[in-house]
Amino acid sequence: MADECFGHPRLAAIYDPLDPDRSDLDAYVRMVEEFEARRVLDIGCGTGVLALLLADRGIDVVGMDPAEASLDVARSKPGSGRVRWICGEAAALPALQADLVTMTANVAQEIVDPASWQQTLQRSREALRPGGLLIFETRDPARRAWEGWKRESSYAVTDIPGVGSVESWLQVTDVRLPLVTFRSTYVFAADGQVLTSDSTLRFRERQEIEADLLAQGFAIHDVRDAPDRPGREFVFLARRPVAHSV
Repeated sequence: MADECFGHPRLAAIYDPLDPDRSDLDAYVRMVEEFEARRVLDIGCGTGVLALLLADRGIDVVGMDPAEASLDVARSKPGSGRVRWICGEAAALPALQADLVTMTANVAQEIVDPASWQQTLQRSREALRPGGLLIFETRDPARRAWEGWKRESSYAVTDIPGVGSVESWLQVTDVRLPLVTFRSTYVFAADGQVLTSDSTLRFRERQEIEADLLAQGFAIHDVRDAPDRPGREFVFLARRPVAHSV
Protein backbone atom coordinates (compact mmCIF):
# COMPACT_ATOMS: atom_id res chain seq x y z
CA MET A 1 0.00 0.00 0.00
CA ALA A 2 1.34 3.43 -0.95
CA ASP A 3 1.98 6.08 1.68
CA GLU A 4 -0.51 8.97 1.76
CA CYS A 5 2.07 11.39 0.33
CA PHE A 6 1.95 9.32 -2.86
CA GLY A 7 -1.57 7.92 -2.73
CA HIS A 8 -3.68 10.89 -1.60
CA PRO A 9 -4.68 12.94 -4.66
CA ARG A 10 -4.14 16.30 -2.97
CA LEU A 11 -0.68 15.31 -1.74
CA ALA A 12 0.37 13.61 -4.98
CA ALA A 13 -0.51 16.82 -6.83
CA ILE A 14 1.99 18.86 -4.78
CA TYR A 15 4.76 16.25 -4.58
CA ASP A 16 6.83 17.76 -7.41
CA PRO A 17 6.54 21.42 -6.31
CA LEU A 18 7.61 20.45 -2.79
CA ASP A 19 10.69 18.61 -4.12
CA PRO A 20 11.64 20.44 -7.32
CA ASP A 21 15.36 19.60 -7.27
CA ARG A 22 15.67 16.14 -8.82
CA SER A 23 19.35 16.37 -9.64
CA ASP A 24 19.63 13.01 -7.85
CA LEU A 25 18.24 11.50 -11.06
CA ASP A 26 21.12 12.78 -13.19
CA ALA A 27 23.24 9.80 -12.13
CA TYR A 28 20.56 7.40 -13.38
CA VAL A 29 20.32 9.16 -16.73
CA ARG A 30 24.10 8.89 -17.05
CA MET A 31 24.02 5.17 -16.21
CA VAL A 32 21.34 4.57 -18.82
CA GLU A 33 23.72 6.18 -21.29
CA GLU A 34 26.77 4.36 -19.87
CA PHE A 35 25.19 0.93 -20.37
CA GLU A 36 23.46 1.91 -23.63
CA ALA A 37 20.09 0.83 -22.30
CA ARG A 38 17.19 1.11 -24.72
CA ARG A 39 14.42 -0.38 -22.58
CA VAL A 40 14.02 0.64 -18.92
CA LEU A 41 11.62 -0.38 -16.17
CA ASP A 42 11.31 2.25 -13.42
CA ILE A 43 9.89 0.61 -10.26
CA GLY A 44 8.27 3.09 -7.89
CA CYS A 45 8.19 5.72 -10.62
CA GLY A 46 5.93 8.04 -8.60
CA THR A 47 5.00 11.13 -10.59
CA GLY A 48 7.14 9.95 -13.49
CA VAL A 49 10.06 12.39 -13.41
CA LEU A 50 12.77 9.87 -14.36
CA ALA A 51 10.53 7.95 -16.75
CA LEU A 52 9.77 11.12 -18.70
CA LEU A 53 13.41 12.25 -18.69
CA LEU A 54 14.34 8.94 -20.31
CA ALA A 55 11.39 8.91 -22.72
CA ASP A 56 12.47 12.38 -23.90
CA ARG A 57 15.78 10.76 -24.88
CA GLY A 58 14.07 8.10 -26.97
CA ILE A 59 14.23 5.33 -24.36
CA ASP A 60 11.42 2.77 -24.24
CA VAL A 61 10.21 3.19 -20.63
CA VAL A 62 7.74 1.39 -18.38
CA GLY A 63 6.87 3.26 -15.19
CA MET A 64 5.36 1.23 -12.37
CA ASP A 65 3.97 2.41 -9.04
CA PRO A 66 1.36 1.21 -6.51
CA ALA A 67 -0.07 4.74 -6.07
CA GLU A 68 -2.74 5.53 -8.65
CA ALA A 69 -2.81 9.19 -7.58
CA SER A 70 0.90 9.60 -8.39
CA LEU A 71 0.43 7.89 -11.75
CA ASP A 72 -2.45 10.25 -12.50
CA VAL A 73 -0.01 13.14 -12.03
CA ALA A 74 2.53 11.39 -14.28
CA ARG A 75 -0.08 10.79 -16.99
CA SER A 76 -1.03 14.49 -16.96
CA LYS A 77 2.49 15.62 -17.91
CA PRO A 78 3.68 16.48 -21.42
CA GLY A 79 5.10 13.45 -23.22
CA SER A 80 3.43 10.95 -20.88
CA GLY A 81 2.01 9.07 -23.85
CA ARG A 82 5.51 7.82 -24.64
CA VAL A 83 5.64 5.89 -21.35
CA ARG A 84 3.75 2.72 -20.46
CA TRP A 85 2.31 3.23 -16.96
CA ILE A 86 1.43 0.28 -14.71
CA CYS A 87 -0.28 0.57 -11.32
CA GLY A 88 0.88 -2.28 -9.10
CA GLU A 89 3.60 -3.84 -6.98
CA ALA A 90 6.24 -6.51 -7.56
CA ALA A 91 3.82 -9.35 -8.16
CA ALA A 92 2.48 -7.49 -11.20
CA LEU A 93 5.87 -6.87 -12.81
CA PRO A 94 5.73 -7.88 -16.47
CA ALA A 95 8.40 -9.89 -18.25
CA LEU A 96 9.93 -7.13 -20.36
CA GLN A 97 13.42 -8.19 -21.40
CA ALA A 98 14.48 -4.79 -20.07
CA ASP A 99 18.07 -3.60 -20.33
CA LEU A 100 17.80 -1.77 -17.02
CA VAL A 101 15.50 -1.82 -13.97
CA THR A 102 15.70 1.15 -11.60
CA MET A 103 14.53 1.97 -8.08
CA THR A 104 15.42 5.57 -7.25
CA ALA A 105 15.25 7.67 -4.07
CA ASN A 106 13.54 5.81 -1.18
CA VAL A 107 11.89 3.09 -3.27
CA ALA A 108 14.08 0.17 -2.19
CA GLN A 109 13.92 1.18 1.47
CA GLU A 110 10.15 1.56 1.38
CA ILE A 111 9.86 -2.19 0.71
CA VAL A 112 10.17 -3.09 4.38
CA ASP A 113 8.70 -6.61 4.44
CA PRO A 114 11.48 -9.17 3.84
CA ALA A 115 9.26 -11.44 1.72
CA SER A 116 8.14 -8.49 -0.45
CA TRP A 117 11.75 -7.39 -0.84
CA GLN A 118 12.83 -10.85 -2.01
CA GLN A 119 9.88 -10.97 -4.40
CA THR A 120 10.78 -7.55 -5.80
CA LEU A 121 14.34 -8.68 -6.49
CA GLN A 122 13.12 -11.93 -8.03
CA ARG A 123 10.60 -10.23 -10.29
CA SER A 124 13.13 -7.54 -11.23
CA ARG A 125 15.53 -10.25 -12.36
CA GLU A 126 12.77 -11.87 -14.43
CA ALA A 127 11.97 -8.50 -16.03
CA LEU A 128 15.57 -8.12 -17.23
CA ARG A 129 17.13 -9.60 -20.32
CA PRO A 130 20.20 -11.76 -19.66
CA GLY A 131 23.03 -9.33 -19.01
CA GLY A 132 20.63 -6.57 -17.95
CA LEU A 133 21.14 -4.52 -14.79
CA LEU A 134 19.11 -3.71 -11.69
CA ILE A 135 20.21 -0.34 -10.27
CA PHE A 136 18.96 1.09 -6.99
CA GLU A 137 20.11 3.20 -4.07
CA THR A 138 19.80 2.83 -0.31
CA ARG A 139 21.11 4.87 2.62
CA ASP A 140 24.09 3.67 4.59
CA PRO A 141 22.70 2.92 8.09
CA ALA A 142 25.99 3.98 9.65
CA ARG A 143 25.26 7.60 8.66
CA ARG A 144 22.03 7.62 10.75
CA ALA A 145 20.22 9.96 8.35
CA TRP A 146 17.03 9.85 10.41
CA GLU A 147 18.65 11.90 13.18
CA GLY A 148 18.26 14.95 10.94
CA TRP A 149 14.57 14.40 10.21
CA LYS A 150 13.20 17.01 12.62
CA ARG A 151 10.56 19.70 12.35
CA GLU A 152 13.03 22.51 12.99
CA SER A 153 15.38 21.42 10.20
CA SER A 154 12.75 20.36 7.65
CA TYR A 155 10.07 23.06 8.05
CA ALA A 156 9.27 24.90 4.83
CA VAL A 157 6.56 27.10 3.37
CA THR A 158 6.05 26.67 -0.36
CA ASP A 159 3.85 28.81 -2.61
CA ILE A 160 2.37 26.54 -5.27
CA PRO A 161 0.54 28.02 -8.29
CA GLY A 162 -3.14 27.09 -8.23
CA VAL A 163 -2.84 25.68 -4.72
CA GLY A 164 -1.55 28.46 -2.50
CA SER A 165 0.83 28.33 0.42
CA VAL A 166 1.66 24.92 1.91
CA GLU A 167 3.56 24.38 5.16
CA SER A 168 5.42 21.07 5.40
CA TRP A 169 7.80 19.29 7.76
CA LEU A 170 9.11 15.87 8.83
CA GLN A 171 9.29 14.31 12.27
CA VAL A 172 10.64 10.89 13.23
CA THR A 173 8.06 8.98 15.28
CA ASP A 174 9.76 5.63 15.90
CA VAL A 175 13.21 4.10 15.56
CA ARG A 176 13.45 0.34 15.89
CA LEU A 177 16.33 -0.53 13.66
CA PRO A 178 16.42 -1.58 10.94
CA LEU A 179 13.06 0.25 10.69
CA VAL A 180 12.60 4.00 11.01
CA THR A 181 9.14 5.59 10.89
CA PHE A 182 8.52 9.28 10.28
CA ARG A 183 5.52 11.53 9.69
CA SER A 184 5.20 14.17 6.98
CA THR A 185 2.76 16.98 7.78
CA TYR A 186 1.17 19.34 5.27
CA VAL A 187 -0.92 22.42 6.07
CA PHE A 188 -2.86 24.07 3.24
CA ALA A 189 -3.33 27.79 3.82
CA ALA A 190 -6.18 27.98 1.31
CA ASP A 191 -8.60 26.08 3.55
CA GLY A 192 -6.61 25.13 6.63
CA GLN A 193 -6.65 21.42 5.87
CA VAL A 194 -3.94 19.42 7.62
CA LEU A 195 -2.87 16.14 6.04
CA THR A 196 -0.28 13.70 7.34
CA SER A 197 1.57 10.78 5.81
CA ASP A 198 3.36 8.11 7.83
CA SER A 199 6.28 6.34 6.17
CA THR A 200 8.59 3.53 7.26
CA LEU A 201 11.99 2.85 5.74
CA ARG A 202 14.19 -0.21 6.19
CA PHE A 203 17.90 0.51 6.61
CA ARG A 204 19.78 -2.52 5.25
CA GLU A 205 23.49 -3.10 5.65
CA ARG A 206 25.58 -3.42 2.49
CA GLN A 207 26.43 -7.06 3.23
CA GLU A 208 22.75 -7.92 3.71
CA ILE A 209 21.80 -6.42 0.36
CA GLU A 210 24.63 -8.16 -1.44
CA ALA A 211 23.54 -11.49 0.07
CA ASP A 212 19.93 -10.86 -0.97
CA LEU A 213 20.97 -10.09 -4.53
CA LEU A 214 23.14 -13.19 -4.79
CA ALA A 215 20.32 -15.32 -3.35
CA GLN A 216 18.03 -14.13 -6.15
CA GLY A 217 20.52 -15.02 -8.87
CA PHE A 218 22.14 -11.65 -9.46
CA ALA A 219 25.84 -10.98 -9.87
CA ILE A 220 27.16 -7.85 -8.15
CA HIS A 221 28.45 -5.64 -10.96
CA ASP A 222 29.38 -2.63 -8.81
CA VAL A 223 28.53 -0.67 -5.67
CA ARG A 224 28.93 3.05 -6.19
CA ASP A 225 28.59 6.28 -4.27
CA ALA A 226 25.64 8.56 -4.91
CA PRO A 227 27.34 11.52 -6.66
CA ASP A 228 25.06 14.11 -5.04
CA ARG A 229 25.30 12.50 -1.57
CA PRO A 230 28.87 11.21 -1.28
CA GLY A 231 29.50 8.82 1.56
CA ARG A 232 25.84 8.66 2.55
CA GLU A 233 24.32 6.10 0.19
CA PHE A 234 25.10 2.90 -1.66
CA VAL A 235 24.14 2.61 -5.33
CA PHE A 236 23.93 -1.07 -6.25
CA LEU A 237 24.39 -2.33 -9.79
CA ALA A 238 23.39 -5.99 -10.02
CA ARG A 239 23.49 -7.94 -13.26
CA ARG A 240 21.30 -10.80 -14.45
CA PRO A 241 23.95 -13.29 -15.59
CA VAL A 242 24.08 -14.47 -19.17
CA ALA A 243 23.54 -18.23 -19.38
CA HIS A 244 26.36 -19.96 -21.22
CA SER A 245 25.67 -23.07 -23.24
CA VAL A 246 27.76 -26.12 -22.43
